[in-house]
Parts: sequence; C-alpha cells; structure tokens
Amino acid sequence: MSEELGRVRQMWHLLEPLHAVLYYAPEAFEEAAALGYAVDERWPSYFAWRAAPLGEAGAGRVGETFFSFSPRMVGAHVPGIWSVASPEAVLAARGRAVDRAYRTLLGEEATAPGTAEAAALLRRVAEAADTADRPLAAADAALPWPDEPHLALWHAATVLREHRGDGHLAALVHAGLDPVESLVSFAAIGAARPEVFASRGWSEGEWQDALQRLEKRGLVAGDGTATEAGRALRAEVERRTDEAAAAPWRVLGETERERLVALLGPLWVAAIGSGLLPSETTLGIGKV
Repeated sequence: MSEELGRVRQMWHLLEPLHAVLYYAPEAFEEAAALGYAVDERWPSYFAWRAAPLGEAGAGRVGETFFSFSPRMVGAHVPGIWSVASPEAVLAARGRAVDRAYRTLLGEEATAPGTAEAAALLRRVAEAADTADRPLAAADAALPWPDEPHLALWHAATVLREHRGDGHLAALVHAGLDPVESLVSFAAIGAARPEVFASRGWSEGEWQDALQRLEKRGLVAGDGTATEAGRALRAEVERRTDEAAAAPWRVLGETERERLVALLGPLWVAAIGSGLLPSETTLGIGKV
C-alpha cells in the first residue's frame, strides 16, 4: 500500500466510528421512538437515518445503494419507513440525535475550539469530494451544512464515509461480486465471522449458494476460506476503494492532515471507548 493510500485508510478508520454512533446512541433511539419507529432493534431507524437524504426512496433504490442487504430485509423496512415519518422529519430528528449524542459522548469537547478546527478541515475535504455517480454521498452533500461545529464535523464525516462507500460498491461490482458474494468473500478472508454478516438478512441457503459460486471461480476453498486468488481479489477491491476515496484528501497539506489526525484522536477514543459500537462489524476495520 502506498503512503498516500495508507493515509486515506487511516482517515477512514478515524471517521467511521464518529459517523456510526448515530446508529447505536440511546439519544438516537429516543429521537426515532418520538417519530414513531420501533426501537426494539436498530434496523427501522438505521434505514430511516441513512436513506432519508435520498428522499422517499423505494426498496429498489435503497437496496442498490446500500448494496449488502438482502432484498427481503430492505423490503421489510422500505418504503414503510416513510409512512411513519417523512424524510424531512427524519433528517430534522437525525440532526437532533447527533447533537444530543455528541454532547453526551464528547462532553465539553463537543463545543471546544479543537472540534471547530477539525470540522473546518473536514469540511474542506468533504466539499472537494466529487459525488458524480456516488448517490449516497451526493444526497448527503446536497444537504445544508449545520452551523454548530460538532454537527458540521459529523456531516463532513458522513459525506466522506458515503463517498468511500459508494466507491467501494463500484469496486465490488468491478470485481464481479454481487451483494451476497461480497459478504461471503469478505468473511472468507477473516474480515469478520460469518455470523456477523447474518445481520444483512441473507438466508443460509443464499449464503451457501454464494459460497458455491465463489468456489467455482476459485475464490474460496471447500471449507469457506479464501484461496490465494480470493485474497488477491479482495486486496484489489480494497486498493480500488482506497484509490477512489483519495482525491478529496489532497486538498490538505501534510501539516494540516497531521493536525487533523491529532484533533480527531480524542474524539475517536471517546467513540470507541463509549461501549456503544460493536467490537466486530461487517466493515472489517483493522483486519483488511
């Protein structure tokens, strides 16, 4: 991995937890419940929070942009989530949820000068991101920038997170991996246990069928672990993903990037140390 791509990956590792607290914070579930969503599991609010920038998107649109979820799972929530609350109401509640969650999570750091400085640097990067053919990034980037620095920081992190995710989807498609194959091949290299990927709603039969397809391509062995070719393909997917995510970060000089890393470090520690986030996720952070 080149030095530049290593820096791009480092920034993803720092920003992903700061984005993801929305899906796990008690304050977010409270806001979701106030809208009328069931909160006995996280998926109704997850689909609402993440899809709202797309407007009243149907199951097909959400499925193709989220990519890794089974059509049945998407259909169980979309478009039904819009009969509970409009995308506009969801976005307003999302802002309140992030505000409350960050103030709880970060305490005085939420409104500290360092957070404002980090938000300003991240905004420059987010505004430099080309969102053409990146539907989730484009939808978030089109939203108004919040005035409060901690909310602007979350917004920038979200635009950049979805920018990377859209590029990752394109890399998977280029590799000839469909949604369930993308998960099976990722599990095969040890990114996470297969049980973790069950959260995406694929049946055991669908998982096994994907395994067989990948075995025929020489990408996985009979025991479900990746072959050398399978590992090489996934490494190529990650390289393409990093390359597709790199351009916006070039607006920062090396000194600015190092300053941003230093500013984000305590916020990252707060997010990771909060206990809100799962220790093992489908993203494979730290393992790929």
